[in-house]
Amino acid sequence: MAGFPSLSDIRAAREKLGDRVRETPVWNWRGGAIAQAAGTDTQVFLKLELFQYTGTFKARGALLNAMALSDEQKRNGVTAVSAGNHAIAVAFAARSIGTTAKVVMPKTANPVRSALCRTFGAQIVLVDDVHQAFETVKRIESQEGRTFIHPFEGELTVLGTSTVGYELCNQVVRLDAVIVPIGGGGLIAGIASAVKQMQPNCKVYGVEPLGADSMSRSFAAGTPQSIERVNTIADSLGAPYALPYSFDIARKFVDEIVLISDEQMQRAMGLLFADMKLAVEPAGAAATAALCGPLRERLQGKRVGVIMCGSNIDLATFAKQAIAYRPQTS
Repeated sequence: MAGFPSLSDIRAAREKLGDRVRETPVWNWRGGAIAQAAGTDTQVFLKLELFQYTGTFKARGALLNAMALSDEQKRNGVTAVSAGNHAIAVAFAARSIGTTAKVVMPKTANPVRSALCRTFGAQIVLVDDVHQAFETVKRIESQEGRTFIHPFEGELTVLGTSTVGYELCNQVVRLDAVIVPIGGGGLIAGIASAVKQMQPNCKVYGVEPLGADSMSRSFAAGTPQSIERVNTIADSLGAPYALPYSFDIARKFVDEIVLISDEQMQRAMGLLFADMKLAVEPAGAAATAALCGPLRERLQGKRVGVIMCGSNIDLATFAKQAIAYRPQTS
């Protein structure tokens, strides 16, 4: 696989994953609430990746990485660093192929995510901050011989996320646009590579929180950039930098990146809960927030795929973060 995943690469990857991952459903979101929020004639198709095993799209890339391990690597196990969702996926992938996982997480990680990691059999190492997390995972790699699985960079990771776009394009024909949340860039790189090869006229829009805009800055600069600090409630989208492989693919296939505020995500969380009965984390509401916010006018009357990248959130945090939906009155 050179440069970016070809359609044959993507198809083969989906076949290899088989029933180890779900083909997540697409829901045509209709009704007064979404018509009011996104425009009366806009057709909205939610790609419900929150129904994936582990609760997010991350299972796909983690599994492809795990399935590529040699026998010796399987004996030594894998490691990862994550605020939660990637750690869960690596734990799931390790159990799926019969190896072990030791994951490094910040002490501030959502307890639901830590619990899910343990459910899949992972050993968790808690640290104070992200810098200590990366130092710790490097030590685990060298001392224990574990294979590090990156949360968003690398050919197998992007190939895994491309299967989300592959499924969507097979499930919904003639899409005008697809909206994809951006953390580190692995998800949008994969989805965009599939969408642009299967439905070339479809626009691909990325969406980032204002407080985690590393890919937007990278697009503007023409090279991968980092940000001094992450400042958003969407911790799943809080990558502090972009990296070359996923950046190059995103730059090739993505039409535009838009920015949203935390409040816009919180309002989208409320809308999804009120109308779709879905309780999602902020990252899972990011694409909806973009559709109802900065992209509303230009996507009016279009057929739009909205990637709901996942959701692992506890009830108390959801109740604290979501802003209750209130329909507009004439």
